[in-house]
Amino acid sequence: MTRVGVNGYGTIGKRVADAVAAQPDMELVGVTKASPDYGVEAAVRRGYDLYAAVDDRVDEFAAAGVDLAGSLDDLLDAVDVIVDCAPSGVGERNAPVYEAHDTPAVFQGGEDAAVAEASFNARGRFEAARDADTVRVVSCNTTALSRLLAPLDEAYGIGKARVTLVRRGGDPSETDRGPINDIVPDPATVPSHHGPDVNEILPDVAVDTAALKAPVTGMHTHSVNVTLETEPDENDVRDLLAGEDRIFLVPAAAGIDGAGALKEYAADAGRPRGDLWENCVWEESISVTGRDLYLFQNVHQEADVVPENVDAIRAMATDVGRAESMARTNETLGVGLDSRLGDGELARAELAADD
Repeated sequence: MTRVGVNGYGTIGKRVADAVAAQPDMELVGVTKASPDYGVEAAVRRGYDLYAAVDDRVDEFAAAGVDLAGSLDDLLDAVDVIVDCAPSGVGERNAPVYEAHDTPAVFQGGEDAAVAEASFNARGRFEAARDADTVRVVSCNTTALSRLLAPLDEAYGIGKARVTLVRRGGDPSETDRGPINDIVPDPATVPSHHGPDVNEILPDVAVDTAALKAPVTGMHTHSVNVTLETEPDENDVRDLLAGEDRIFLVPAAAGIDGAGALKEYAADAGRPRGDLWENCVWEESISVTGRDLYLFQNVHQEADVVPENVDAIRAMATDVGRAESMARTNETLGVGLDSRLGDGELARAELAADD
């Protein structure tokens, strides 16, 4: 059993904690909170031991009647791996603390690549994390692009990938984010950070990215054009992507016309929090002209990195291979938007908690 702690029980942290707890080869030792807000109730309801992320705030938890198992230092001494799910930039400040405790750490994509020895994506760069002390799971957008481009590069070779990302303005709980009534280039320069970040995973793939921020909270949308080195058959491309467990081809017949319907579909099917761990590629958008492939995909920014965090832990702390780790993670979470949707241990546990 790999003993795991999660530092930061927020949007990503609570999902990673649930995913780790669902793994038969992992033990979730505990999670941290920086303050006794509403997230504490969810952690307690799930039976997770709570630790104070900041020593100076222990009294705040006591005043709120919240029992703590200890401080971050105590958690670090009790685990084999810590998963840092703190807000962007805070992970970098936490890194020396993890090093002082000699505790291997998984960081999130909001941190700069320099925070860790290796950037990680299970489909594109699993072995880079093997025996590393620090690993960064790349961002939601980079995760999705890596999952898409890796099989295309293997099957056809990639001459050039061009991606326009329409990004959500903020997560549903982020009331301080914007824009409110605008669509903003973010940044106005090209490439956005996503292209160079993809090259942390797939260094030989030429990719340019441009990004905009839109006043929505649902999901990101990618408009993708890939010039392949060999001319593919359109149906073969569909079959290739359909064979990837963490890519869901949204069928035209389903009547799912956007991110809102995707989220409703996942929620109705029993997905915890309506989460979509997969890239959602619109099947009817897949088209080929010569060597140019075009498609649209949607990316659930709150969820698609969750299975990658689980796989990163295995790559760091065990000798389990990529295929086996991904299969274990997919099975326990219920990854794969098909007849198995909602069948994973995590989905069953969530439904049981709701009952």
